[in-house]
Amino acid sequence: MALKELLKQRVMERLNFSQEISDDYLKEVIQQEIVKVSKDYPMLLSDKIRLKQEVFYALRKLDILQDLLEDDTITEIMINGSENIFIEQYGKLHRYPGHFSDAEKLYQVIQQVASGANRMVNEKNPIVDARLEDGSRVNIILPPISIDGATMTIRKFAKEPMTLEWLCEREAFSEEIAQFLKILVKARYNIFISGGTGSGKTTLLNGMSNCIPKGERIITIEDSAELKLNGIENLVRLEMRNANAAGENKVDMNELIKAALRSRPDRIIVGEVRAEEALSMLNAMNTGHDGSISTGHANSSKDMLKRIETMVLMGVDMPVEAIRGQIASAIDVIIHLGRSYDGSRRLLEISEITGMTTGQIAVHQLFELDDEDQMQMKGELVNRRKLKEYGQYETYQKLMEYFKARDQPMEE
Repeated sequence: MALKELLKQRVMERLNFSQEISDDYLKEVIQQEIVKVSKDYPMLLSDKIRLKQEVFYALRKLDILQDLLEDDTITEIMINGSENIFIEQYGKLHRYPGHFSDAEKLYQVIQQVASGANRMVNEKNPIVDARLEDGSRVNIILPPISIDGATMTIRKFAKEPMTLEWLCEREAFSEEIAQFLKILVKARYNIFISGGTGSGKTTLLNGMSNCIPKGERIITIEDSAELKLNGIENLVRLEMRNANAAGENKVDMNELIKAALRSRPDRIIVGEVRAEEALSMLNAMNTGHDGSISTGHANSSKDMLKRIETMVLMGVDMPVEAIRGQIASAIDVIIHLGRSYDGSRRLLEISEITGMTTGQIAVHQLFELDDEDQMQMKGELVNRRKLKEYGQYETYQKLMEYFKARDQPMEE
């Protein structure tokens, strides 16, 4: 038996699980057992410290994952069965040398994560989205759906508040682009953020939400709560609820959006739309709730519009042209994100929706990432009513003058 497993067994034998066990008491018991075991198995002080931490994590935290969760340089953790753990660090994927002791231990950790988020995961319900206490997003897939053992993917979030300035420091975009995004938020444009998996959609949404004036009432709607909106006092957070074991008491995103509309919001922020709730999201944006923000998966801004069409058709049978009309009147700006070859997350494109042209949604490009990784200005906002209405017009004009001066061709 491995030393770690031996220590776990001896510590477990000493604990009285009918009483509450504090972290300090558990650490003290572990330390005492290490002293006893070290008489038969001599070890260095550094090994004793490491062993004490590993046993504590195994009994109280998330076992081998705890060190990875506490490492701020790691952004994603992927567990493919008990033997295979991969991490994303500085935008690159690496295989982690450690692993769970066995499949049963991985299953225990998965159950711990699911129950902590008030979720149920088992053979009957093998696919679950959950979150950790710090807001990190978790996706769990159990056998027999996952053929080679249970899998769990953890998308970590930064511990510090995410702002546009924070994103600028990480070179996602320039300070001037951050100022443009801030203007869009303050002028209450309805914004849709698109991008692939792991492109930074939720991170950007968090950053932009910090630009919302503090006096507004904000309602967030998510399938698994992960948004971190800071400085907003009048905030209501709504989260979907899965059906119970009897298939009852489910609360889906459509119901949450309807509830939000009756709760006098200034803005509604929908974490991510994936299916027929897209129509409810469009209706929310079309019912006077300017400044709403949502996200979705797509390869480009135009692809996102097609996906929204498809998602609406999942829930209702209506003419495509009518759906396009809904999209064109609801969404003002689409921001598209992607990942560079080096793994960094970048803003690739900002486009404005200007209405309908011959049955198609008219898309007007505002900024695009060029070959030198600089956001190149392609055009100005056509709809400037909101800029004037919410006092952002002069700030916008000054910023446009900067971009025009920067991007004009040099005279020979």
